[in-house]
Amino acid sequence: MQELIYRTEDISNDELEDLFVETTLDRTIIDALKAPSPVVLVGSRGVGKSFLFRIAEHEQYISFSHDKVMPIYVSFNRSSLIHTKNTRQFANWMLSILCGKIIRCLKKQGYLTSNSVPISIIAGGSISNNGETRIEKIISSFEESWQTAEVEVDIKGLPTIEDFKDAIEEICQQFKIKRFNFLIDEAAHIFRPEQQRQFFTLFRDLRMPYISCNAAVYPGVTFYGDSFQPIHDATFYYLDRDIFHENYIENMREIVEKQMDASSDLLKAISKNINNFKILSYAASGNPRILLKTLARAGKMNSTQVNEIFREYYKIEIWSEHSLLSDKYSGHKEIIDWGRKFMEIEALPVIQKKNTRYLEEGKKTTCFFWVHRDSPQAVKEALRLLTYTGIVTENAPGIKGTRSEIGTRYQVNLGTLFALETVPTNTALNIARNFDLRRMSEYGMNHSMYAEISILSNFSEVDTSTVLAREMKKNIDVLDLAQWQKIELKKIGINSIGEILTATENKLREAYYIGEKRARRMKSAALASVYEYLSG
Repeated sequence: MQELIYRTEDISNDELEDLFVETTLDRTIIDALKAPSPVVLVGSRGVGKSFLFRIAEHEQYISFSHDKVMPIYVSFNRSSLIHTKNTRQFANWMLSILCGKIIRCLKKQGYLTSNSVPISIIAGGSISNNGETRIEKIISSFEESWQTAEVEVDIKGLPTIEDFKDAIEEICQQFKIKRFNFLIDEAAHIFRPEQQRQFFTLFRDLRMPYISCNAAVYPGVTFYGDSFQPIHDATFYYLDRDIFHENYIENMREIVEKQMDASSDLLKAISKNINNFKILSYAASGNPRILLKTLARAGKMNSTQVNEIFREYYKIEIWSEHSLLSDKYSGHKEIIDWGRKFMEIEALPVIQKKNTRYLEEGKKTTCFFWVHRDSPQAVKEALRLLTYTGIVTENAPGIKGTRSEIGTRYQVNLGTLFALETVPTNTALNIARNFDLRRMSEYGMNHSMYAEISILSNFSEVDTSTVLAREMKKNIDVLDLAQWQKIELKKIGINSIGEILTATENKLREAYYIGEKRARRMKSAALASVYEYLSG
């Protein structure tokens, strides 16, 4: 079976350009990320935010000798592991991460020939002869704090924001660097609003001529805080791959083909069953990771296998992933469970029944529903969480309904819609080819489904240390890893999430036929899955 790469973390810098399938939207976003003005990129899991950040970093790194803009890609995906009693722990960890990344980038460019004052400030003190810094020790202490939450992390040597900015200015002047461009992925733990508020305070405070900041966040679950004004402090871009674009299928196919040899059995199967490939492409609703994961299951791409994907993945697994959020974060349980019920019992069946009738009558089809702007706040919160897991997408706000009232139009994940068909491969393509934006199911401000959730269920921060301890004991089967990866990990005695975090590459190489390169890739994939799982 062809090994497909689902995650950007598994892609080396040498492979980036080879795997990149550029669209007009992609290029617009990349150019914005490279520009001086701050950008916030919003998108659901798996749509490609990290990949575009890495491409922007790669392009700026290549042009550094000419443009003198130093790109620094940094992921805050380990934020769920930060557990100390200090209320400023996350802000301190973020600043230490940025300092550490700057030191590494300066070293890579050959600028660390001496311990200048500004470099010492960023490094937390003098850099030792073997290259060790105080700032790296601070980072390690924070990222290991999940094991000893009662121990206070010593932040001696960590600069203040103002000292950090002054040092950056001096470094830029010393080495004739125009600016540092931070590309911050996984901005903060999605279910810890305080982390997100601290992040966007830092995001705003770092703004200066020698620093540009960009951040990738999830829709529906991001808290910006009072100090950050989205309209004034950044330009927002939304990464949604348009299923209505004339080149949509072609672009999705190219994404897949870039990972395969011309002789690949899967590539041959796609060519032989092109309509089934189109169905799975539409079902993924513009999400490359979902498409690659479902293709990996499809084997020969015949109708039996494709229909099985709808029965297993789109009818069961995608919903299980959504419901797991309430298991980990009980403060969200009511709105998470209601959102699933609303979609499974009301919105999706209504759309499916309409499409059956429309096709019989030779009319246009729909994948949309509309919610009145004055609907209960809890309903809006439930829909926002559904956008995080990719089950719905906010298509357009401020849309008029049939009575000229204003609301938001949402698009359902097409895979969940097709899964309601008796034989998806017989009808899905006709449904997808005939969508009309003007057709949508409407839900007014007092719809009967709202009665169960009329009282607002606020997001509430739970005792995450308790949650983390429980989650660390869970079997690796809950992780979004390929089955062969889980099998190999279990063979060498790695069965729990916590064991993945402490495993070394040498430990992974104990597995049969796992060499150095594959061990590094497996560890990267396993860690990325753990961090995503712990974040939500």
